[in-house]
Amino acid sequence: MKKIVSMFLLVMLVMAGCSTPMTKETSTEKQQSIGILLSDTGLGDGSFNDSAFRGLERAREELGILFDYREAPDGDFEGALKELVDQDHELVIGLGFSIQDALEKVASENPDQQFLLIDGFSELDNITSITFKEHEGSFLLGMVAAMKSKTGTIGFISGADVPVIERFEKGYIQGAKYINPSIKVIKNNANNFGDADLGRTIAEKQMKQGADFLYPAAGFTGVGAIQAAQKAGVLSGGVDSDQYFIAEKSVVTSMVKKVDNAVFNITDELMNEHKISQHAYELGLKEDGVGLAPIRVVNLSPEETKKLEDAKNKIISGDITVNMQ
Repeated sequence: MKKIVSMFLLVMLVMAGCSTPMTKETSTEKQQSIGILLSDTGLGDGSFNDSAFRGLERAREELGILFDYREAPDGDFEGALKELVDQDHELVIGLGFSIQDALEKVASENPDQQFLLIDGFSELDNITSITFKEHEGSFLLGMVAAMKSKTGTIGFISGADVPVIERFEKGYIQGAKYINPSIKVIKNNANNFGDADLGRTIAEKQMKQGADFLYPAAGFTGVGAIQAAQKAGVLSGGVDSDQYFIAEKSVVTSMVKKVDNAVFNITDELMNEHKISQHAYELGLKEDGVGLAPIRVVNLSPEETKKLEDAKNKIISGDITVNMQ
């Protein structure tokens, strides 16, 4: 009996000795992770930030990563970025042109950390940049606006007087004039991405001037404009994400900037290849970086649908150049 007990104890000790290193190794294995600083308006904008967040949620589900995020409504982008760097992520993302200065400062102080800037270009070696050809997608939306305008007057609302928003504006106007060279475009700069009430006020002003299709590139300020358009029975176009569900009786289509796909693809490359292959990416119609959401609320005639598809193909082939002048 004593011999059996001794043998049992010996087996248990051997098993414990074999299992201990495995348990320790498993517990200390680091899961790959991403950190992101959202742009000014934060989550719930129904647009730019929400799209990027969806990309990381997809990466978590399909790639098994972890991610953390920060918002900086007080404007302390640098502090928020430093918090993310301290968490030792494989990649830290700065979302939006307004974050660029802070991102470059933090990146220069942390040369071994990999960063990603979305909506801006940086020359720093440890920052990968992604920009979009918003003007190409906005050209198509401008075509739809001109096709469906009965007054010959449409509106555009910008969130800031900066190059990225100018791309939305110029593409929209060129697309509208491609259909109707004499169309009138009312333009207003809200100089704010987070004020829905201001968006409503500007939209009401434009509608009083005869605009019967509104296109805001202004984040949450634009949400207010779209909701005002719906209340007045006026058509509108969404921006960045498919915003149909914000105003289902107004939003004909949206100029979708596929930030979610871009974030997912960069994460996929980094996690699987352990590097990002390019220093900068510029994504347009050809790269499937921008495009239109489904047409709803109104119907396009077969002729209008053909014009829209032909224009898209010509932009991709280079037969139509959407100018930024």
